[in-house]
Amino acid sequence: MTETYARFDAANYLGDIDDVAGYLRIALEESHDDPTAVPRALGVIARSGNMSELARRVGMSRDGLYKALSDQGNPTWTTVLKVSEALGLRLSFEAVA
Repeated sequence: MTETYARFDAANYLGDIDDVAGYLRIALEESHDDPTAVPRALGVIARSGNMSELARRVGMSRDGLYKALSDQGNPTWTTVLKVSEALGLRLSFEAVA
């Protein structure tokens, strides 16, 4: 008998805003060599909720938002900020030295 496993999708485990903020924080911390890490994380977060409603709040089409936040997407900084705000998140920086 062979076992089958469902592909892991972090979107299935983001239950509330604290989970979302933590997931995005980790993506930001681990993105030193990967400039697509944060937009991809936003894509996962977007898929965990209502993508159509998020697209409406951001002012984009659902398909356009999917594409921008996909692995092959290349969203503008404005899109990243709009999506973050629409999700109830704020990007910030803090001194570390």
